[in-house]
Amino acid sequence: MHHGDLSHRAHDAERRATDRDPIMSPFSHIPRAKWPVFVLGAAFALASCQSGPAHVPTPEKPTLAAQSLPSDFQKWLAQLRADARARGISDATVLATLENVTPIPRVVELDRSQPEFTQTFWRYFDGAVSDKRISDGKAAMHKYSGALKRISGKYGVPPRFLVAFWGLETNYGQNTGGYPVIAALVTLAYDGRRADFFRTELFNALIILDRGHITPAKMTGSWAGAMGQTQFMPSTFMKYAVDEDHDGHMDIWMDIPDALASAANYLKSLGWDGTRGWGREVKLPADFDASLASIDSNASETVKSLSDWASLGVKQADGHPLPRQNLAAALVLPAGKEGPAFLVYDNYRAILKWNRSAFYAIAVGALADQLIDLPPVRAYHQVEEPMRREDVQAIQDALHRMGFLKDPGDGVMGAATRQGVRAFQRANGFAPDGYLGRVTAAAILAQAGASRS
Repeated sequence: MHHGDLSHRAHDAERRATDRDPIMSPFSHIPRAKWPVFVLGAAFALASCQSGPAHVPTPEKPTLAAQSLPSDFQKWLAQLRADARARGISDATVLATLENVTPIPRVVELDRSQPEFTQTFWRYFDGAVSDKRISDGKAAMHKYSGALKRISGKYGVPPRFLVAFWGLETNYGQNTGGYPVIAALVTLAYDGRRADFFRTELFNALIILDRGHITPAKMTGSWAGAMGQTQFMPSTFMKYAVDEDHDGHMDIWMDIPDALASAANYLKSLGWDGTRGWGREVKLPADFDASLASIDSNASETVKSLSDWASLGVKQADGHPLPRQNLAAALVLPAGKEGPAFLVYDNYRAILKWNRSAFYAIAVGALADQLIDLPPVRAYHQVEEPMRREDVQAIQDALHRMGFLKDPGDGVMGAATRQGVRAFQRANGFAPDGYLGRVTAAAILAQAGASRS
């Protein structure tokens, strides 16, 4: 879904990065006995800044047998059809899409699922910016060079970034999702905690069909309704989709120029500055004050010019001095002080508006760099084992009991939890990077246990 307000693209619904990354459960009011039970082959990571790239679960058993439907579903559906017609959606579209639609059990299961483990930076990054994704991205840049040059000139977004977003979203169109969007949105709109949001997205999807941009059979996407090469939610499509090749259709499913131009149009609206990059990897001095790292969701907690960072001993990753520019930057440490360090600019924040995840934003920037043969990330890949969700929750509860965290735990790392970790670190002589590594986690649990005895 695109981010900030759950109005945007596919993963807004799937991996939104707030402190309590909401696990949406529109069917939580329906007794589970009324729905068939499906066993997930593997835990699906809904997590905000924890989710991996281009993850689209495979559809299974798309409909429920009529006798398994909740008793009020047909009445609800009849009202939905009436509401659609009242919004000006044609009878032909309503009949083609809403006459015999039934909820998708797999969507219900995915909507309820919880990630068993937290994601770690290097595990995410190495999958997102793999050699294969880099080589495939370079091939895509070459294949669509003419369209990319034209789109970049029009919207001010360099080709390498457009291709990097494309790679992270759907692996260059290889993983666009196989769920029928209308049925998925009907499932999620049916009387749930976010029913109003998904109901609005459903009506937008019907309007897209009504205008002839795509057919119902070809309108496929993720389980949460994100569509096409760029994984736009229908509302994002309505605002930013572009008919780049002027064929009368805004087709982000199979028309690559349309998809790339739509992404560029959206990024322009987010404030993309075509004259700047996204950021750079840097090297910190041994005695660097880790509290200067921004651990808020917008990477704006501490912003300084490159010259000011240079005066603090920060250098380029290769050890050379930073450019003496008056360019505002924030420091991001996605794996703590012992991991890689990045100075990030406003375009990084634009990426966060697309997907509010530091892991994702760094991966987009790093992939874009490598598509034009800029150096890869140099920091040592110290892969950590992920923590179980239940362990994270235990640490959050410990921080809460000791007064470092306002609310009890939910097992999901977010900005508030990172601030709580930083407060504990400050109070106990650790580098205050806000990172929940194994050493810090053990210290939190030990101190909380000692305080209870």
